[in-house]
Amino acid sequence: MFWFESVGFPLLTALILIPVVALCAVLCTRSSVTTIYAGYAATLLNVGLSLYLLAKFDDNMSGIQFAEQFSLLGLSYSVGVDGLNILFIPLTACATLLVLIYISATRNAGNSRLIACVLGYEAILIGAFCALNVLQFWFLTALELLPIILVIRQSGLDQKKRHLIVRLLQFFGASLLMTLCGFLLLAFGLVDSEHGLTFDLLTLKNNNAYLHDETLIFILLFYGFAIRMPLFPFHGWLPLLAEQGSLASMAIFIIGLKLGVYAMIRFIFPLVPGVAEQWADYVIVLCLSSIFYGALLAFMQNNIFRLLAFATISHTGMLVFGLFSFNEHGLEGTLLLSLVYGLASVGMLLSISLIIEQTRTAMIPRLGDLFDSHTILALLFLITALSTMIMPGSLGFDAGHFLLEGVIEEHEWGVSVTILTGHVLAAGFLLWAFQRMFLATSKRHIHYSRNHQTIVQERVIAGIVCALQIGAGLNSMPLLNLIDKDVAELVSQYPMHSSQQDEAEPVVDNDLTDDKDANE
Repeated sequence: MFWFESVGFPLLTALILIPVVALCAVLCTRSSVTTIYAGYAATLLNVGLSLYLLAKFDDNMSGIQFAEQFSLLGLSYSVGVDGLNILFIPLTACATLLVLIYISATRNAGNSRLIACVLGYEAILIGAFCALNVLQFWFLTALELLPIILVIRQSGLDQKKRHLIVRLLQFFGASLLMTLCGFLLLAFGLVDSEHGLTFDLLTLKNNNAYLHDETLIFILLFYGFAIRMPLFPFHGWLPLLAEQGSLASMAIFIIGLKLGVYAMIRFIFPLVPGVAEQWADYVIVLCLSSIFYGALLAFMQNNIFRLLAFATISHTGMLVFGLFSFNEHGLEGTLLLSLVYGLASVGMLLSISLIIEQTRTAMIPRLGDLFDSHTILALLFLITALSTMIMPGSLGFDAGHFLLEGVIEEHEWGVSVTILTGHVLAAGFLLWAFQRMFLATSKRHIHYSRNHQTIVQERVIAGIVCALQIGAGLNSMPLLNLIDKDVAELVSQYPMHSSQQDEAEPVVDNDLTDDKDANE
């Protein structure tokens, strides 16, 4: 369905261009007040348009909606949404708004370069989530590293930050090289067919029977996206970024991590589903390792940002496990948990970041006894942490239920109990961190002073995050309706699923039918 069939303007392109226009305005002005107003205007407008996108999305049909396509000078631009990416766009818009509120509550309120980087990153993420051209998607993921490095350089370059940038370039360079090779093999694999060379996702999907070197394509794309998520053992860059990077960059970048999970759903399973099923056992071993490795390493951290980084690694194992269950429940659980983990991670990072603005330390042993002085932020951290633990009343409860049901359906009880054990560890280190930071007796006596504006901004951040988590948890059916049709269509394309359906169909004996007709 093209955009003009349901709305009066190219909605997805507007969502991409609005942050870009605001970025240019922010860089051109010298007034800190104008900088903040331009940032707020763009983010609020994008939040409104993303909600409008949800309202106009037809959940009774499957396939691409709001499609936009045109070519210029041999370059193709193609965007669209379906049930597999519809939830990531409002998530990105809301996360950007929360980060901007956080920036305005800190000493960086008038930092035009920082706000421009956040707006640019929002445009890149929305463009990547909507991209229907594999080369266009790759270009945006390559461009994604630029605002991250610029934000890291904001506070100067010391030896540790230089090392961080080098590591990021190493890991992301390897990821980009592998995904580019995989996409090129996909495109050139259809050269012998009647369609010729194409990078259009829908064309590649409809003609994947012509593909060659499917195993190599899967390996290149899987390892490239595994670095991007990150999945153990390709995670080495994330703890470094969490410890040395900007707090604002981490909060928005945590949404970018979900781009790797989405890329697997969008590019691996529709294009090489048979090879994905063949390699499922190997991937499951990596997922289990990621779940337990991330949880155990989190228990050993004294830096709260490194703890949250290893929590993300553990959560990534859960998400990929749901993908490789190859059924509707597992895929629905992964999509909803991506939404939960993304929003919860932003909430936890912002609550800790606002506290560190006053304590000047991220070391957990130096914190403590913060509940009375920072009650709102403590409750925000607790509620978002509980939502990742499949707490009843939050969206994480329904999402975790679907994922575990999918795992049980595919792998029986043994593997499911193992996952739950790792999940209990994840719940343990987050609650332990909460107890040490907010309830334990502090070893230092610090006088906290905050102005009224900062307190209001803390309440706004906490209110938005908690309302989204609990509100969606109390009524998750609208979200399920958005993704259900496209999830069912994708699962029906799995070779294993198709063969099981064929086996389930009743077999009619033609001889018995002929005898019955003769007797009649």
